[in-house]
Amino acid sequence: MKRTLASLLASAAMTLSATATFAQEEITVAYFLEWPLPMLAAKADGTYEEELGVTINWRAFETGTAMSAAMASGDVQISVSQGVPPFVVAASAGQDIQVVDVAVSYSENDNCVVGTNLEIDKENASELSGKTVAVPLGTAAHYGFLRQMDHFGVDLASLSVLNMAPPEGAAALAQGQVDFACGYGGGLARMKEHGNVLLTGAEKEELGILVFDVTSTPANFAAENPELLSQFLAVTAASNDAWNADPSDEMLEKIAKESGMDMDGARASISTMTFPSASDQLSDKWLGGAAQTFMKGVADVFVEAQSIDSALPSYEDAVNIAPLTAAVQ
Repeated sequence: MKRTLASLLASAAMTLSATATFAQEEITVAYFLEWPLPMLAAKADGTYEEELGVTINWRAFETGTAMSAAMASGDVQISVSQGVPPFVVAASAGQDIQVVDVAVSYSENDNCVVGTNLEIDKENASELSGKTVAVPLGTAAHYGFLRQMDHFGVDLASLSVLNMAPPEGAAALAQGQVDFACGYGGGLARMKEHGNVLLTGAEKEELGILVFDVTSTPANFAAENPELLSQFLAVTAASNDAWNADPSDEMLEKIAKESGMDMDGARASISTMTFPSASDQLSDKWLGGAAQTFMKGVADVFVEAQSIDSALPSYEDAVNIAPLTAAVQ
C-alpha cells in the first residue's frame, strides 16, 4: 500500500514542494467511524502526516451537522465525507465553508428502512402516514427522507420525526420505538436487520435523489493553507486510485480497523460505494457544475419543507476547485 501510494503521489509532489513550510503545524481532521473509505488506509500508514509534515488530530463524528459546528468553532480544519445536505444547511445559514473534493458516492448506502412488522414497501408506502420515524436532521439521510416522502405522497405534517443519529435510529427501530428509520453506514446496516428499504439506490437515482459526500473546509483555512490542503487532497486521491486499481484484502484490513468495523462489515459497506478520480471530480459531472446545481436543489427542497429559512441564490462560491486542481497538475 505504501509503495502504491508513493508512486501515485509522485506527480503531485512535483507541484507541491515537499519542503514547503505550512502555516499550520497541527490540524484536526473530522471523519466517520463505520464508514470505510480508502483514505483510511493512508491514515493507518501515517501517509498524511508524512506528506503534509504536520501533526494531524483525527476526530470521529456521527453526523455532518456536528462537523459543520466544529468547523464553525475552529475546532476542525478539514471534514472528510461530510454529506451534501449538512454542508448546504451550514452554507445557507451563512457559514463560510467550501467543498474541495467529492469523497464518495453511495446511493445504496443511505436509505430509509421500515420495520418488518408493518409490512410496508414501495407499493403501499402511503400507509406510513401518521407513523414515527428516526432521522438525522440536516444530513443526506434527511434529504433522501424528504424526497422519498414527497414521491410517495406522505404528508410530513402527519409524521412524528425524531432527530436521531443512525446508530440511535437503528436501536430505536430494533426496539420498536419508531416505525421506520433513515440513516447510513453501520447504522443503516443494523436497520436492515429489522426491516426493508422502500427504494433501491438505482430507483432513488432515477428520481434524482443523488447521494454523495464531500471534503469540506472553512474558506479562511483554504485561503491561508492552499499547499497543505492540496497535499491532503493528493493523498486522498492516491488512496482512491489505489483502491480502484486493486481493492486488496491488505488495504481493506487497514480500512476496516480504522473505521471500527470487521472485515465482512467493511467489505459489505465499501462494495456499495464509488470513489471518483480527481479528474472525474473536476469534470462537469461533479465539481465542474453539476454539484453546485445539485446543492441548490437540495437547499430549495429544505426551504420548501421548512427545514431551513432560505437558500442562497447560487452555490458556485461554495465550491473551490483550486486545491484539487493543484493536487493533480
